[in-house]
Amino acid sequence: MGELIQLCETLGLARPKVDQDQLGAWETGRTPRAGTIDLLCRLYETNAQGLGLAGDYRSTSSPATATTAPAQGPGGLVWLRPVVAPAVVDPLDELIDSYRRRVEETLASTTTGATQLEVLDEQIMDLRQAYAASPPTEMLAQLVRLLEELRLLAAARQPAVVQSRLSEMVAMLATLVGDTLMKLGRLDQARLWFGTARSAADDSGSGDLRARVRIQAAMLPYYYGPSERAVSLTREARLLNRGRATSTGAFAAAAEARARARQGDTEGARRAITQARDLFDRCPPSTADDAWAFPRRRLLLYFSGAHTALGEVQEARQVQEEALSLYRDRSGIDPALLALEQAMCLAREHNVTEACELATHTVLALPEAHRTEILGARARELINILPTKVRASRAVRDLGEVLALPTGRR
Repeated sequence: MGELIQLCETLGLARPKVDQDQLGAWETGRTPRAGTIDLLCRLYETNAQGLGLAGDYRSTSSPATATTAPAQGPGGLVWLRPVVAPAVVDPLDELIDSYRRRVEETLASTTTGATQLEVLDEQIMDLRQAYAASPPTEMLAQLVRLLEELRLLAAARQPAVVQSRLSEMVAMLATLVGDTLMKLGRLDQARLWFGTARSAADDSGSGDLRARVRIQAAMLPYYYGPSERAVSLTREARLLNRGRATSTGAFAAAAEARARARQGDTEGARRAITQARDLFDRCPPSTADDAWAFPRRRLLLYFSGAHTALGEVQEARQVQEEALSLYRDRSGIDPALLALEQAMCLAREHNVTEACELATHTVLALPEAHRTEILGARARELINILPTKVRASRAVRDLGEVLALPTGRR
């Protein structure tokens, strides 16, 4: 009886009301209460049948549950202690196996199949191809709509490979959303979306994607400041690329070149231009031509920005002319940015009237929906580099009036 009480104290259970009279009653055939039976099973490490308190009604063909041996219990009562129990099922083992099966089912389950991923890839590619020619506000709605679909899929439990692929898709679309908002002049929102894109790219584990998203994010401080941030992001992207001859590596070096040129770092900019040319020439050829591609004309666009910022007019003109010759459609934003840089080169050569007329024509020639804030920022930069004494001229005033129009009407 003392052993039973000590067991209760060890387990923190209430002490049983057991005395010598009850022990005697059990010995003569009376059955203990259920709670006491449980304690006795714990004490002797057996079950009710092992205590002799339950019958065995299995057929003779059933395997024996246990072989028992007598054991001396409290008050001299003889209990049956099991020696072996091969057929007894431990409830804890059942529970453990049940959880294991559920874990395996969860690991094997997915709400996103291979076909659905292919469909999503196709939708993203369609948006990438339509991006340059579509009005920014229209594109923004399509991007956000597909992003919401991806968010719902990523919120559910997915296998690691699928989750990584969804993160890549989110990073790409979030980057394009940030780029669209930047074009529209909604800078705070653009900055937040570029941050979301970086988080998704980091989650994907793709080094190339992590670098690419940082290059795209650097455009915001490049056009709107601070330029130090643009240099930091492009340098980080270049380091992530680790000198590999890829289009992303060439893109990173070209973006760093024009960011350094804007800071006045002539040597750093020229060094980055040389590296960008080398990487681009050595990277595998690609026929991709969409918002995520980095074709030669885009490389030259970045070189144009670098040479224009450094005041290297001849070099800038050469790359501007070659780049424009590679655009089948010059009604997009990139050709317009090249034309505005041509105007800046004219201004540096003191051709103020011609420079402002070219800028005015460039802005007005664009479809109204494409006359976004990013063009206004670049055109205002043209006015800012003009000598103060010529800013009252007719050509400058005309350009200023166009820039004063609401976005989308310029």
